[in-house]
Formats: sequence, structure tokens, C-alpha cells
Amino acid sequence: MTVCTRFAPSPTGYLHIGGARTALYSWLYARQQKGRFILRIEDTDRERSTDEAIDAIFQGMKWLGLEADAQPVFQTQRFDRYREVADQLLAEGHAYRCYCTKERLEALREARIKMKRKPRYDGHCRDRDDHPSDAPFVVRFRNPLEGEVVVSDLIRGPVTFQNEELDDLIIARSDGTPTYNFTVVVDDWDMHVTHVIRGDDHLNNTPRQMNILQALGATPPIYAHVPMILGEDGKRLSKRHGAVSVLQYRDEGYMPEALLNYLVRLGWSHGDQEVFHCDELIELFDLKQVSRSAAVFNPKKLLWLNEVHIKESAPAKVAEQLQWHFDSLGIDASAGPSLVDLVIAQRERAKTLKEMAESSRFFYEEFEKYDAKAARKNLTDAAWPALTALREALAALDDNGWASDERLHETVEKAAERLALGFGKLAQPLRVAVTGGSVSPSINVTLRLLGKTKVLARLDRAIASIAS
Repeated sequence: MTVCTRFAPSPTGYLHIGGARTALYSWLYARQQKGRFILRIEDTDRERSTDEAIDAIFQGMKWLGLEADAQPVFQTQRFDRYREVADQLLAEGHAYRCYCTKERLEALREARIKMKRKPRYDGHCRDRDDHPSDAPFVVRFRNPLEGEVVVSDLIRGPVTFQNEELDDLIIARSDGTPTYNFTVVVDDWDMHVTHVIRGDDHLNNTPRQMNILQALGATPPIYAHVPMILGEDGKRLSKRHGAVSVLQYRDEGYMPEALLNYLVRLGWSHGDQEVFHCDELIELFDLKQVSRSAAVFNPKKLLWLNEVHIKESAPAKVAEQLQWHFDSLGIDASAGPSLVDLVIAQRERAKTLKEMAESSRFFYEEFEKYDAKAARKNLTDAAWPALTALREALAALDDNGWASDERLHETVEKAAERLALGFGKLAQPLRVAVTGGSVSPSINVTLRLLGKTKVLARLDRAIASIAS
């Protein structure tokens, strides 16, 4: 058996944290088992499904690196197939036409609620053999009246449902469009899905889907229902807790690897290990080790993991993500040091890639003005002779000197000694002069990345501003 998993979002909103975790678990299991991973867009809700949401799902999945093994499947392109299977169930007696009016169904519902009984269809049309030609109807699945359905859940263990508690659900509406529980069954059957990994809010749908599959002579997949994610206040995760679009985390400067690392730990663990990279996750992830308890979303932990991944990931990988932020800010990355060199210089100082990009503008663009506080403290009349002497020393360095952190550090250090200044007393005015502010990587690294031409020009600017 070739393992096949799927992620099947409805494009009625953005790809959120819960959906991304489900996609990750499904993708990891498929990769670990050397199987297939399918992306299916469940867009039968035509009123609420949007192209914008579909695009956001595709972008989010691509950014996370959770690529499918085939082209995405759209349910709206499979209506003929759903109709074919519904007709098959009707012909074989596993489904029937229901002509009950909305008024009758509403009255039935209210009556059962008054009796403090679970609202459900009473099977009024189950054995009806007349078919009024002019009356609208829905198609209902003929659910077994006796027996039980046991869901052998990989996370929760065996869960038993009594058939008498399951009503005859609608599989096709009066306009012929299929319903969720029916399309899911047909799709999983046709696509040879072997493992369905999804949120535990779908658990009550599972016995109904299993019964339809068995009526079709198909073997139900293996199910794993993942517990929900809660906010730190113990309530269902919402926007106020950070349950925003996956793409918003990209926009805020998170590494996709950091978000994946955090998501996988929302319910799964491997000893005390906190930091995981993708290859490790494929090797170590085990559905049976996923907790049955709800997970709690902690934004501070996610931010910490992001810092770790920025520091520990290959600089080229970080630079690839950083490029997106440079583009978003309108910074021309070709106008300064390579992004790989920049990442090496800045990775210990940035919590997010957005912060790294914003704090690195001075390497690529001329700053309009100095930070007022930094200039007032460092670009003083007393600093003028020191910066002038240092400018002369730096101008004398050849290309090899400008490529060496050691030579640059030595040049600043010797200039400070000649001027009878502490290293910091010269380095900080120099930093403000060439960056416009008081914060940057070490001064020798800052000078090397800026390069001789920019450094000398900015020193001239600072010296002139002091003199004026």
C-alpha cells in the first residue's frame, strides 16, 4: 500500500494556524512513509469561496514548503463525478429521494428539541416509492439503522458510534449540488487516500463518511483527528491570540522553518528537543505520539524559535527569505553587500527578517538625516579632528585592507591610540557618521560591508556637517 495523505482546505478565508498544522502533519507523514501528499480545494460553497482565498492558500503552502505531489484538485471541477456516484447509490438502494419541505423539517426539529432529543431526520421518505415529477427533492444516504461504527483513530484510539444516533444525511441538495460529507467520501475514494489527518472537529463526520464508503464497497482510510489549538487564556484560538493568516507571519518576518517548527510542537514532542529542522521532522515525526489534549498557542515561543532559526539556518536560506522583505520595502539588494554577507553580520541582532531588513537600509541607501540623539552625542566639535584623522587613515587602505575585518579594526584602533582615545570613543562617532545611527554590527564589519567609497563619502558628509 502506498501511503497517500491530503490537505483539503475550504477557500472561504485565509490559511490559518490550525489549517497549516494539519497540512504539516499530513505532509510529514506522507514524506516519512515515502508516500504521496495531495492538495484538494473544497470550493463547493460557491457563495463564500473566493479566488483571493485560493491564492492565499497556494502562497501559504508554497512559502511553508509544503508542496503537493500532483496538481491541486478543485471539487467544483468534479460535479459530474459526484452526480454519478449519487446515482449509483440511488440505484443500489443505499440512497433515496427526500421530498420533505423546509416547513416539515423545521417543525420536526422544533418538536425534537421540545422533547429534549437530538434534532435529526426521522426517515419519513426512507421507504417512499412514489416520485412526484414536479416536486423538488434532496438525496439522502440510507444510513444503517443498527450496529455501530468504530473509528480506529491513530491519535485518540478506538471511538465507537451507534448507527441509531446517525441520521440519513443529505448527499445532494435540491439543486443537485453535493454536500461536504459526500464530496469528501468520493474524493478520498477516487484519490486512493489512505490516511486522513484533520482537526478533531471533524470526528463526528467520520462514522457517516465511513458508512458511505462501505456502501460503495470501498475500504475507509485510516483516520487521525488532531486536537484543537487554544489561546493562552484557554479559549478557542482566534485572531486576538495570533490566529492570523500564515502569510501575515511571512509579512512580519518569520522564517517558514520557524513556523513549521512551532506548529509541529503544538501537540507533538520528541523528548525535550525544542528546535527541529525539516529533515529531522521527516525522520522523527510519529502520528501516534501526537497528544490527545488541546495545544496552547504561545506567540513568545514562536518568536524565540524564529530567532534561533535565523541564527542557525544556512545564511543562503535566510538570505532567500530576506530578499522578499527587501523587495517589499523597496530596497535594491544589488546596491550593497550580498544578502548572505548581510545575514552573517546581522543574524545575531535580529528577531525577525523584517527587523533585519529595516535595520540594514543604510548598507544599501543613503540616509536622509542622522538620528538626532546619536548625532548630538557623537558628532560634536570634539569629534571633528578625530574623524578627519581617521578618514585619512581609512583612505590609505588598499583593497585588501578593506576586505579584512582585522585590518579595518587595526586601523581604527591605531587611530584611537594616536589620538589618545579609547577605541569606543572613536568607533561610536564613526558608526554614527557612516550609518546615521548608533546601532550596527561591529564597526569593522560595518565598514567592510559598506565599502571604501561609501564610508569615505559619508565621513566627508559627517565632517562637513560638524564644521557647519
